[in-house]
Amino acid sequence: MKTPAGKECPEYHADFHRGRRVQECRLIKRNPRSAPWHPGDCSRCHVPDILRANASEFLRLTLQVKPGFLGIGRSLAVSAFCEKHKTEIEDPYVGCEQCNAERPGVSLFLDALRGVDGE
Repeated sequence: MKTPAGKECPEYHADFHRGRRVQECRLIKRNPRSAPWHPGDCSRCHVPDILRANASEFLRLTLQVKPGFLGIGRSLAVSAFCEKHKTEIEDPYVGCEQCNAERPGVSLFLDALRGVDGE
């Protein structure tokens, strides 16, 4: 579903059918430590980009809204976890290093990217 920021995100839900006014981020709804979600948070959220870059079935994302200093401003923190290998993922855009090592095509692609960056 399209977010208020115009990006496709499977974690965003909106229902305006027959007078309803429901908008929510399911990632934030599952995280009790997060501050409440506001539709403006979607413009700064990296979750749609991460899910577009990494389609691993074992990737589990956690999103937390943190209020700013003295309640001014807000920041979004995304963390990733691999369900298959039970490890924290350092870069959610790339995914789990162990999962990538199990797929030879992905490792060749990542090696080629590192070679381009290193030159």
